[in-house]
Amino acid sequence: MKIALVMTQSLDSPSGLGRYGPLARELTRLGHSIEVLALHYDWANLSRKTFVEAGVSVTYAGQMHVRKAGSRKTYFGPGQLLWVSLTSTLNLARAVARSQADVIQLCKPQPINALAVKLGRRERPVFCDCDDYEAQTNRFSGEWQRRVVTYFEDGVARYAAGLTVNTRFSFERYVALGFPSQHIKYVPNGVERSRFARTTQTAHLRKKWQLAEVEPMIVYVGTIGLLSHPVDLLLAAFAQVVQVVPKARLMLVGGGEDFDRVQDLARQLNIDRQMIFTGRVAPDEVPDYYALATVTVDPVQDDLIAQARSPLKVLESLAMGTPVITGDVGDRRELLQCGQLGVLVKPGDSQALAAGLLDVLRQPERRADLARAALAQRERWYWDQLVHDFVQVYEASRD
Repeated sequence: MKIALVMTQSLDSPSGLGRYGPLARELTRLGHSIEVLALHYDWANLSRKTFVEAGVSVTYAGQMHVRKAGSRKTYFGPGQLLWVSLTSTLNLARAVARSQADVIQLCKPQPINALAVKLGRRERPVFCDCDDYEAQTNRFSGEWQRRVVTYFEDGVARYAAGLTVNTRFSFERYVALGFPSQHIKYVPNGVERSRFARTTQTAHLRKKWQLAEVEPMIVYVGTIGLLSHPVDLLLAAFAQVVQVVPKARLMLVGGGEDFDRVQDLARQLNIDRQMIFTGRVAPDEVPDYYALATVTVDPVQDDLIAQARSPLKVLESLAMGTPVITGDVGDRRELLQCGQLGVLVKPGDSQALAAGLLDVLRQPERRADLARAALAQRERWYWDQLVHDFVQVYEASRD
């Protein structure tokens, strides 16, 4: 098939790196003709707005709803946001209309790309991938914005030929909205074999960050944005851990809108000297940081945000054979097979998280057991396996 993936973000965004980029490349490997029509966080300064990479045709049609520079993300004011949204919607709609694709794949049903697809689809079937609960996870300046996002996020159930979701929560949510369950396919997040099945190098990281070989390393990889990624919960837990294991270090790998705020919090908790803020790192370096870790953490609250999210950082850590600790909410129990592949703790509880961290840090035999169990199953998380489940939603729509 000729398939156009329509996105409101770039291929180096978390979803682009972890889901849509690998999906596009694997669909190409299966013989499909794939183009990505997307937005970029620094569109005006892009040197290439249209190119072909790994057989995938990529067009950046306009500016994202946020800006990113270095390790920080900033938001537009209401007037600027309205203008950016309007121009990017029209640009993306033109790109969709010009596309020769037989099938339109909506990647995250957000207002800009959902409206662009409606305007440019030309009666072609639309499929939608829902990898989040945008009405809950986005930061809004007013309630009206949340209502607009909700309208487009829920409204996709009225016109999509099929849906893919990455959590059981989203599956049930769209069934409750009236979408036929036989046209919904559950496809959790995964990892790309070319990035995560290679030999990792950690010596250069130890030298760069001046780390001793014996220091236990707790690593968080992801967005530094407290609304949907409660890194403050991790900092509160780490403040308790260092009382017992003074040589422990906490490394935060990534950037986001709360990058400066989290640094301030570390100083307030008097743990900043035992922490490392790497900022955003190159995608190819990410596996090395997982390999560097003694244990990784996915801190979560017990809320709709956590229930609706398939934690990419958990799967990446498992694929690297690095033990992971997370809260027992949403699909995490299923992903970790009731604790056989990782450690589940009470979500939103810094004391429980600290206890889980100490338990893993002080038991090397348990860490080794968790690593072996994860590595024994990592084949199932590679996108070259998951892609076959994904395309079933196209096949089901023909029945």
